Amino acid sequence: MAAEPIRRFDVWGAPYDGAATLGWPGSRYAPAKIRQSLAWMLQRRENDQIYCLDDAALHPFPADLITDRGDADTVAHDLDATLVAAGEAVASSAAQGRVPVLLGGDDSLLYPTVRGVAEHCAGEVAVIHFDAHLDMMDENRQQGRWSHSSGMRRALELPNVRPERSIQIGSRHFNFPSSLAAREAIGLANIPAVRVHEGGVPAMVDEVRAQVSGADRVVLAFDIDVIDPAHAPGAGAHEPGGLTSRQALDAVRLLAPLCHGMALTEVNPLTDLNDQTSNLAAYLLVHFAVHGAKP
Repeated sequence: MAAEPIRRFDVWGAPYDGAATLGWPGSRYAPAKIRQSLAWMLQRRENDQIYCLDDAALHPFPADLITDRGDADTVAHDLDATLVAAGEAVASSAAQGRVPVLLGGDDSLLYPTVRGVAEHCAGEVAVIHFDAHLDMMDENRQQGRWSHSSGMRRALELPNVRPERSIQIGSRHFNFPSSLAAREAIGLANIPAVRVHEGGVPAMVDEVRAQVSGADRVVLAFDIDVIDPAHAPGAGAHEPGGLTSRQALDAVRLLAPLCHGMALTEVNPLTDLNDQTSNLAAYLLVHFAVHGAKP
């Protein structure tokens, strides 16, 4: 009997933090650091398999399961050109039937990741957005319309992206009242971090699955600041009370089979401690690929 086909994953870097108009800059250095940690993990592959101790199972891991496509053609002084280039990189992988993973960079890159997947989907697209913040800013004088505070709003404006099938997880503390109004107006669901802590990851995952049910494609947008700074100090902003590293890993592992693309953003090596956060990001990526290989 022929082996069951598995999905393949393309990794693109986007070393750009020019839209990080709030918080700390430095996420431009993240793709290189995450790749260093990724190389450490990939050496554990043997005979096209890898053993995952979390579920005590062997998983297929052919040599081309994760292919590093290099960096998108980011332009340090030009946000518009960078967003276009990042979207084209993601779209090129989606067009080949592969699952694109874009390593930021700041969270403005959420938008081109969703756009690149949506452009190659004839049906509806949903976004699963892990973030401490809502990223629903429309526009203001200091940030404009395309900063890392607006990525989710711009993504949900794409023609075939459905806000009512999308969901945000891990938000906490304080945000703009206008962002709440925008979220309520479009029917965007939200699970704050406190509810994840109270109900646990399995209940949260069940709610997410129900929310995105019916979408033809799903994009996982993961801002590293959804994780508590005790576990991920290398982030663009520190918001206490976030998810633990274990909760984040379990969530990605369980949701990966649903997803057709991923943006992994806001890892900041300049605020990191001994590459702790870059290493965690690499583990999130590998779990996404290993557990998402069989949709």
